[in-house]
Amino acid sequence: MIHVIDYKIGNIGSVVNMLNYLGAKVVVANRPEDIEKASKLILPGVGAFDTGANALKNTGFNDAILEAVHGRNATVLGICLGMQLLMEYSEEGDCPGLGLFAGGVKKIPVNNESMRIPHMGWNTVEIVKANSLINNCGDAQHRFYFVHSYFVDCIDSQDVIGLTSYGSKFASMIEKDNVLGVQFHPEKSHRFGKELFRNFLAA
Repeated sequence: MIHVIDYKIGNIGSVVNMLNYLGAKVVVANRPEDIEKASKLILPGVGAFDTGANALKNTGFNDAILEAVHGRNATVLGICLGMQLLMEYSEEGDCPGLGLFAGGVKKIPVNNESMRIPHMGWNTVEIVKANSLINNCGDAQHRFYFVHSYFVDCIDSQDVIGLTSYGSKFASMIEKDNVLGVQFHPEKSHRFGKELFRNFLAA
Protein backbone atom coordinates (compact mmCIF):
# COMPACT_ATOMS: atom_id res chain seq x y z
CA MET A 1 0.00 0.00 0.00
CA ILE A 2 1.28 3.46 -0.97
CA HIS A 3 0.23 6.62 0.86
CA VAL A 4 0.40 9.80 -1.24
CA ILE A 5 0.51 12.88 0.97
CA ASP A 6 -1.96 15.58 -0.06
CA TYR A 7 -0.90 18.79 1.69
CA LYS A 8 -2.68 20.93 -0.93
CA ILE A 9 0.47 21.90 -2.84
CA GLY A 10 0.13 20.99 -6.50
CA ASN A 11 -1.98 18.40 -8.23
CA ILE A 12 -1.37 14.86 -6.99
CA GLY A 13 -3.74 13.38 -9.56
CA SER A 14 -1.05 12.41 -12.08
CA VAL A 15 0.95 10.56 -9.41
CA VAL A 16 -2.13 8.71 -8.17
CA ASN A 17 -3.21 7.85 -11.72
CA MET A 18 0.15 6.31 -12.65
CA LEU A 19 0.28 4.30 -9.42
CA ASN A 20 -3.24 3.04 -10.08
CA TYR A 21 -2.22 2.13 -13.64
CA LEU A 22 0.62 0.04 -12.21
CA GLY A 23 -1.82 -1.81 -9.97
CA ALA A 24 -0.78 -0.25 -6.68
CA LYS A 25 -3.17 0.13 -3.79
CA VAL A 26 -3.12 3.89 -3.23
CA VAL A 27 -4.33 5.87 -0.24
CA VAL A 28 -4.51 9.66 -0.52
CA ALA A 29 -3.50 10.95 2.91
CA ASN A 30 -5.29 14.19 3.78
CA ARG A 31 -4.48 14.15 7.51
CA PRO A 32 -1.42 13.15 9.55
CA GLU A 33 -3.46 10.37 11.13
CA ASP A 34 -3.79 8.77 7.70
CA ILE A 35 -0.08 7.88 7.67
CA GLU A 36 0.27 6.64 11.25
CA LYS A 37 0.80 3.06 10.06
CA ALA A 38 2.07 3.75 6.54
CA SER A 39 5.19 1.91 5.39
CA LYS A 40 5.64 3.74 2.06
CA LEU A 41 4.98 7.42 1.49
CA ILE A 42 5.17 9.69 -1.53
CA LEU A 43 5.59 13.42 -0.98
CA PRO A 44 4.82 15.23 -4.25
CA GLY A 45 4.58 18.97 -4.76
CA VAL A 46 5.19 21.94 -7.02
CA GLY A 47 5.74 25.58 -6.16
CA ALA A 48 7.69 27.63 -3.63
CA PHE A 49 9.69 26.05 -0.81
CA ASP A 50 8.22 28.20 1.99
CA THR A 51 4.69 27.52 0.80
CA GLY A 52 5.35 23.79 0.92
CA ALA A 53 7.20 23.88 4.25
CA ASN A 54 4.45 25.94 5.87
CA ALA A 55 1.79 23.62 4.48
CA LEU A 56 3.55 20.58 5.98
CA LYS A 57 3.86 22.33 9.33
CA ASN A 58 0.32 23.73 9.43
CA THR A 59 -1.29 20.41 8.48
CA GLY A 60 0.80 18.43 10.95
CA PHE A 61 2.43 16.36 8.22
CA ASN A 62 5.91 17.66 9.09
CA ASP A 63 6.03 15.82 12.41
CA ALA A 64 4.09 12.85 11.04
CA ILE A 65 6.63 12.30 8.25
CA LEU A 66 9.56 12.52 10.68
CA GLU A 67 7.86 10.02 12.98
CA ALA A 68 7.24 7.67 10.05
CA VAL A 69 10.90 7.83 8.98
CA HIS A 70 12.60 7.72 12.37
CA GLY A 71 10.01 5.86 14.41
CA ARG A 72 8.84 3.18 11.97
CA ASN A 73 11.56 3.18 9.30
CA ALA A 74 8.95 4.00 6.65
CA THR A 75 10.20 4.62 3.11
CA VAL A 76 9.62 8.12 1.71
CA LEU A 77 9.93 9.31 -1.89
CA GLY A 78 9.95 13.08 -2.46
CA ILE A 79 9.10 14.34 -5.95
CA CYS A 80 10.14 17.78 -7.28
CA LEU A 81 9.27 20.23 -4.46
CA GLY A 82 8.79 17.16 -2.27
CA MET A 83 12.46 16.28 -2.81
CA GLN A 84 13.55 19.82 -1.94
CA LEU A 85 11.51 19.74 1.27
CA LEU A 86 13.63 16.79 2.43
CA MET A 87 16.56 19.20 2.84
CA GLU A 88 17.44 21.48 5.76
CA TYR A 89 16.76 24.86 4.12
CA SER A 90 16.26 26.74 0.86
CA GLU A 91 17.66 29.99 -0.52
CA GLU A 92 14.13 30.58 -1.82
CA GLY A 93 12.74 31.29 1.66
CA ASP A 94 13.20 31.28 5.41
CA CYS A 95 11.32 28.19 6.54
CA PRO A 96 13.25 25.06 7.53
CA GLY A 97 12.75 21.84 5.62
CA LEU A 98 12.38 18.34 7.02
CA GLY A 99 16.14 18.02 7.47
CA LEU A 100 16.30 14.40 6.34
CA PHE A 101 19.32 15.24 4.16
CA ALA A 102 22.19 17.55 5.10
CA GLY A 103 22.32 20.51 2.77
CA GLY A 104 20.00 22.98 1.13
CA VAL A 105 18.21 24.16 -1.98
CA LYS A 106 19.77 26.77 -4.25
CA LYS A 107 18.81 28.77 -7.33
CA ILE A 108 19.95 27.27 -10.63
CA PRO A 109 22.83 29.49 -11.84
CA VAL A 110 22.48 31.00 -15.32
CA ASN A 111 25.79 30.27 -17.02
CA ASN A 112 24.99 31.49 -20.52
CA GLU A 113 22.43 33.51 -22.46
CA SER A 114 20.76 30.43 -23.92
CA MET A 115 19.76 29.09 -20.50
CA ARG A 116 16.15 29.54 -19.48
CA ILE A 117 14.79 29.35 -15.96
CA PRO A 118 12.83 27.35 -15.03
CA HIS A 119 14.60 24.27 -16.35
CA MET A 120 11.68 22.73 -18.20
CA GLY A 121 11.43 19.66 -20.41
CA TRP A 122 13.16 16.34 -20.94
CA ASN A 123 16.69 15.82 -19.71
CA THR A 124 19.06 12.97 -19.00
CA VAL A 125 19.79 11.53 -15.57
CA GLU A 126 23.18 9.89 -15.18
CA ILE A 127 23.09 7.17 -12.55
CA VAL A 128 26.24 7.48 -10.44
CA LYS A 129 25.49 5.03 -7.64
CA ALA A 130 23.57 1.77 -7.29
CA ASN A 131 20.13 2.48 -5.87
CA SER A 132 16.67 1.08 -5.28
CA LEU A 133 14.80 3.32 -7.74
CA ILE A 134 16.46 2.45 -11.03
CA ASN A 135 17.56 -1.08 -11.83
CA ASN A 136 15.40 -2.09 -14.78
CA CYS A 137 15.43 1.07 -16.85
CA GLY A 138 18.12 0.17 -19.36
CA ASP A 139 21.60 1.65 -19.46
CA ALA A 140 23.29 4.18 -17.19
CA GLN A 141 21.44 7.20 -18.62
CA HIS A 142 17.70 7.79 -18.46
CA ARG A 143 15.41 10.59 -19.59
CA PHE A 144 12.90 12.26 -17.31
CA TYR A 145 10.70 15.35 -17.37
CA PHE A 146 11.80 18.37 -15.31
CA VAL A 147 10.16 21.63 -14.23
CA HIS A 148 12.14 23.55 -11.58
CA SER A 149 14.13 26.71 -10.84
CA TYR A 150 16.04 25.47 -7.79
CA PHE A 151 18.27 22.47 -7.20
CA VAL A 152 19.33 20.36 -4.22
CA ASP A 153 22.88 20.79 -2.91
CA CYS A 154 23.75 17.80 -0.70
CA ILE A 155 26.63 18.16 1.76
CA ASP A 156 27.35 14.43 1.58
CA SER A 157 28.11 13.37 -2.00
CA GLN A 158 27.28 9.78 -1.02
CA ASP A 159 23.61 10.81 -0.86
CA VAL A 160 23.61 11.61 -4.60
CA ILE A 161 22.59 8.72 -6.87
CA GLY A 162 21.77 10.63 -10.06
CA LEU A 163 23.14 13.73 -11.79
CA THR A 164 21.70 15.97 -14.50
CA SER A 165 23.38 18.74 -16.50
CA TYR A 166 21.72 22.09 -17.08
CA GLY A 167 24.45 24.70 -17.32
CA SER A 168 26.26 22.73 -14.64
CA LYS A 169 25.62 19.36 -12.99
CA PHE A 170 23.16 19.06 -10.13
CA ALA A 171 21.76 16.23 -8.02
CA SER A 172 18.56 15.00 -9.63
CA MET A 173 18.24 11.83 -7.52
CA ILE A 174 19.18 11.34 -3.87
CA GLU A 175 18.93 8.43 -1.44
CA LYS A 176 19.83 8.01 2.22
CA ASP A 177 18.70 4.92 4.10
CA ASN A 178 14.91 4.79 3.66
CA VAL A 179 14.47 8.29 2.20
CA LEU A 180 14.67 9.08 -1.52
CA GLY A 181 14.13 12.11 -3.70
CA VAL A 182 13.84 12.88 -7.40
CA GLN A 183 13.88 16.39 -8.86
CA PHE A 184 12.02 15.34 -12.00
CA HIS A 185 8.42 14.20 -12.42
CA PRO A 186 8.30 10.41 -12.88
CA GLU A 187 4.53 10.61 -13.33
CA LYS A 188 5.16 12.61 -16.53
CA SER A 189 8.14 10.59 -17.72
CA HIS A 190 6.44 7.71 -19.52
CA ARG A 191 8.31 4.39 -19.53
CA PHE A 192 11.21 5.56 -17.35
CA GLY A 193 8.78 6.96 -14.81
CA LYS A 194 6.75 3.75 -14.82
CA GLU A 195 9.86 1.66 -14.18
CA LEU A 196 10.94 3.95 -11.36
CA PHE A 197 7.55 3.65 -9.67
CA ARG A 198 7.56 -0.13 -10.20
CA ASN A 199 10.91 -0.36 -8.44
CA PHE A 200 9.67 1.83 -5.59
CA LEU A 201 6.61 -0.37 -5.20
CA ALA A 202 8.70 -3.54 -5.24
CA ALA A 203 11.45 -2.38 -2.87
